[in-house]
Amino acid sequence: MSDINSLLWVEKFRPKSLSDCILPIDLTTIFNGMIKEGTIPNMMLYGKAGTGKTTVARALANDIGAESIIINCSEENGIDTLRTKIRNYASTVSLSGNLKVVILDEFDYANAQSIQPALRGAIEEFAKNCRFIMTCNYKNRIIEPLHSRCTGIDFTVPTAEKAAVASAMMKRVEYILAQENIPYEKTVIVNLVKKHFPDLRRIINELQRYASAGSIDIGVLGQGSSESYKELLGFMKNKDFVSCRKWVVQNLDLNTSDFYKRLYTELYTSLKNPSVPQAILIIAEYQYKSAFAADQEINTMALIVQLMMDCEFN
Repeated sequence: MSDINSLLWVEKFRPKSLSDCILPIDLTTIFNGMIKEGTIPNMMLYGKAGTGKTTVARALANDIGAESIIINCSEENGIDTLRTKIRNYASTVSLSGNLKVVILDEFDYANAQSIQPALRGAIEEFAKNCRFIMTCNYKNRIIEPLHSRCTGIDFTVPTAEKAAVASAMMKRVEYILAQENIPYEKTVIVNLVKKHFPDLRRIINELQRYASAGSIDIGVLGQGSSESYKELLGFMKNKDFVSCRKWVVQNLDLNTSDFYKRLYTELYTSLKNPSVPQAILIIAEYQYKSAFAADQEINTMALIVQLMMDCEFN
């Protein structure tokens, strides 16, 4: 077996060309048209996490022969990034004479009071030799003038294509496991893809994590089960803060979106009817806060404490 920790699988097996990306048919058609023309517009790629937005941005730049730079806006989100890094890059002509591309990853974390308004002028100023591709999970966090300057592309998988896209993800996962010489149970892989679809990044990260044991078996699906959430709710009912915190620490790797959805679902059968509306409002509030929280453990515990204080359990 190869050293699975030598490189993250999501990077090792990241597609470098659009032809290797897993996408719905309409998106493949749109992007292939751009490649055929040999140029791309300024774009805003939006949708759920792990659906290939950043990968597609990088693949498009590669396929049209453009020079590109990637800026993670969750880390570099202030006006200085535009004044120095972006402007210095976009203002010079590529040595090959081809387009330059600035990929602004996780752009929904870019400061809406500084870098976002300033980017309007940069998009127009460098239009001759540079294109901007923004990726985001929440397009509503990006100011309207940027929406009007970019082609918006939704990475949501249409219902009619979910089965085909999931099947393609399954084949990709089997290919990765074969390349890494990891034994696996196919039924477990199928269930894992279903559980995290359409977040292929999460699927691959989970596989690499469990592959450290040498094989992929039923243990992959153990965490985050219905029984596990019922255990948490039991702790909450008994006002057992210590056990609640231990549960949170043991489940920090759970997908944040999945956690709030599952908690929302399980609470219906655990709370007295008058408490359900209040619980929904509390969950919605902390789900929103989670996008900005510096420490997810503290935010999750605050949610649990407020549910324990404000709701009556059966």
